Amino acid sequence: MEIELATAWEKVTDAVPDQLALVQGQQRITYREFDDRAARFASAIAHHGVLPGNQVALFLYNSPEYMIAEYGALKNRCTPVNVNYRYLDEELAYLIDNSDAEVLVFHSSLGDRVDRVRERLGKLRLIVQVDNGGPLLDGVASFDELLNAYDAQPRQVRSGDDLYMMYTGGTTGMPKGVMSRQGPYVTNAYIASVVTAPTVSVPKDPDDIGRYVLEINEVARAVSVPCCPLMHATGMGIAAIPTLLRGGTLVLLNNQHFDAHELWTLTETEHVTDIVIVGDPFARPMLRALEEREGESRPYDISSLRRILSAGTIWSAEIKDGLRQRTTAQLMDLLGSTEGGIYALSSANKTAHVQTAHFALSVGTRVLTEDNCDVVAGSGEKGMIASATNTIGYYKDPEKTAATFREIDGQHYVLTGDWAMVEADGAITLLGRGSNCINTGGEKVFPEEVEEAVKRHPLIEDCLVVGLPDEKFGTKVVAVASSSATSAPSGADVREWLSTSLSHFKIPKSILVLDHVRRAPNGKADYGWAKEILTAHSGD
Repeated sequence: MEIELATAWEKVTDAVPDQLALVQGQQRITYREFDDRAARFASAIAHHGVLPGNQVALFLYNSPEYMIAEYGALKNRCTPVNVNYRYLDEELAYLIDNSDAEVLVFHSSLGDRVDRVRERLGKLRLIVQVDNGGPLLDGVASFDELLNAYDAQPRQVRSGDDLYMMYTGGTTGMPKGVMSRQGPYVTNAYIASVVTAPTVSVPKDPDDIGRYVLEINEVARAVSVPCCPLMHATGMGIAAIPTLLRGGTLVLLNNQHFDAHELWTLTETEHVTDIVIVGDPFARPMLRALEEREGESRPYDISSLRRILSAGTIWSAEIKDGLRQRTTAQLMDLLGSTEGGIYALSSANKTAHVQTAHFALSVGTRVLTEDNCDVVAGSGEKGMIASATNTIGYYKDPEKTAATFREIDGQHYVLTGDWAMVEADGAITLLGRGSNCINTGGEKVFPEEVEEAVKRHPLIEDCLVVGLPDEKFGTKVVAVASSSATSAPSGADVREWLSTSLSHFKIPKSILVLDHVRRAPNGKADYGWAKEILTAHSGD
């Protein structure tokens, strides 16, 4: 089925116009309203000379306006571009310029950054401000006033070849725009959606979407909460887009900083079925919040919950076990990337325990040696994960595209740098990303393995591991960890505790224990921050 997102969402609207599409606080927006506002946004940008094929940058926190602008851009056959709301001036200017965006939509609380760089952004035809506190900048349009000023754009014929693009920064380098054709993207999303409703068949063509939506809402209506930002591929690609393609309701948290009690309260009041997170940085406070309410004899009612889905960073077995005891939901740990989609998964539930970083490969995924041969199961050999993908490549970056995407046996694969071992049963154990691998005295150490070992300490909550220059070893393994315990362990205490579980060369030469380990809003590791703070304390 060759269909793009805007047309699919229009078909969903026709099927369930009065169903709730978006919820945040007091805002409750039906599909009819969602479609109308998006069509007005499409009309507005077209009036300002923004043609199909051009880009619309979204510098926004999670909000209904994010999804309305996303949908509106797609209606006009434009490409929405996600902009990390943590970006400061130079990063913001770089991404908007690199993406060739002609429209910028931003929250007013981020307006000072926009104001400082907008004179450098000559390609912008229209700047739109969404009010979340703060004055309206001179020369920019108010989002609400803009929508009220234009009639809804009539529906039009579009193409499955229209591009979808997500910028990803990974852990190193400048952000890169990952380009995909929308046709396969939408088709794969529909195929994945019927996992929760095996009696419902995937739509055969665009006109069959209405039938599919009515059936899947009857047997497995989705009410989904993305705990991570929509500007991250996990929030948009695993929560928002799949939920709205099936006519479900996307419920957005109010707080810009994750509050697990807010999440569980919404789960009760909105009867949430799906929660999307990024590993332990979200799962750990979720478990603690449940434990707190149990200790007060006021447990949350989370009986509506069917799935917790995670991608982007490690979700440890210990935290899964704590959640397994408190819900019948499937705990779906997804291994993937913006470039390659989901290439392995792990599923736990009330009766099924799983090991940390232990996954079953998806169809179309291989673990390859450096000469493109499959790693033999049970051999103990390390290999790089290669995933069959429909992704075209990186926007305006043929060199990185050539380095990351490869034709193997006539199939288009992405190699994102994730290394793994293939166990005797065909499952894989994820080792980590090769670009993060630390060579210390000739030994290779994957930070993720050490981080998980440190986090198993009963008084440690989070950890990041990096390499710093060292005269003796070339590079030494060091770590920053966090503990909220009244009597936190020292770095020496943690190192001694690790001596029974890690090889000597993997144990960090020093561990700095703080109250908090900083991560990006999406929960991913901020290794730059870790290096800075560990370098500053290297003489302590």
